[in-house]
Amino acid sequence: MTNPTKTLVSGPIGVKTLQTEQLQANPYNPRMLFDKVPLKTLEESISRVGILVPLTVYQRKSDGQFIILDGQRRWICAQKLHIRTVPVNQVAEPTLVQNIVTMFQIHKLREDWELMPTALKLELLMKEMREKTDRKLAELTGLDIAVVTRCKKLLSFPKDFQDKMLDPNPENRIKADFFIELYPFIHDRVVAKVPGYSPMALTKKMLNKYQSPDGGIRAVTDFRKAKQHIANARNAGKISVLIPKLKEFIEKVELTPDHLLIPAADVSAQARSLHAKVQKLQEALKDLDVEAYLGEEDLWRGLESLLHTIRKYLIAADRRIRE
Repeated sequence: MTNPTKTLVSGPIGVKTLQTEQLQANPYNPRMLFDKVPLKTLEESISRVGILVPLTVYQRKSDGQFIILDGQRRWICAQKLHIRTVPVNQVAEPTLVQNIVTMFQIHKLREDWELMPTALKLELLMKEMREKTDRKLAELTGLDIAVVTRCKKLLSFPKDFQDKMLDPNPENRIKADFFIELYPFIHDRVVAKVPGYSPMALTKKMLNKYQSPDGGIRAVTDFRKAKQHIANARNAGKISVLIPKLKEFIEKVELTPDHLLIPAADVSAQARSLHAKVQKLQEALKDLDVEAYLGEEDLWRGLESLLHTIRKYLIAADRRIRE
């Protein structure tokens, strides 16, 4: 199979001006949600100085329509400002796979983007290419492997929940992070032993706990605490004690993850001790004179080994690693 990253959209046909109304949004843009506040800032800039960077477009052979590859936000603002023409850089029409891959590579995922629209485009790419391997999908799209994994978790939720992540009103929209953090909880093998709760039912219960004013889930990271208590109870052989607590936690909206704490299985003291050691090491390294220690090979090998270990545990805990 030809690697589409090697056969992206052909070179430019030319820079020209098109009527704003001639353009159309790309249906394969992984960014579907454009919130008002960031758009307003761009709109004010365009109203002062105009569109300085041409949009990238191609002309669809089937109907002659010009489709936007890059610059949809500029086009939206041009429409709002009633700008009749916009500068464009026209390129050759891509294939479907080229289109999707190009959109991913042009529209690099940023932290302020919603992830669910990206997941939907990734799903289309997986179907079109019959490819499900996280590493290969990451190479094709330019996404981090961790982002591909998160997208797949979102795709596992039924459409009703996906739609909650796609609400055009940011105030009503449920952040993708909620479902990503929820995923390991509802698929935990201990939670699965609680009778009468399917993943769908559990998701509804947890969403209610999160949205209710007096709900016991106050932050999406609360599910990590719940998983911690479950893992500790399992390691301590206290599952029979935990199951009734789990059922109460699921049913009673006000109960927090600490309801799942079993004193005999608590590791909080060890965690505090380890945290103190981490802080002490950070202090020791903060003002390290690198040049003065350049020849200390044992130190640098030890730090490299420590970095490898830290990365391993961060990945295991599904923590985002920021460079």
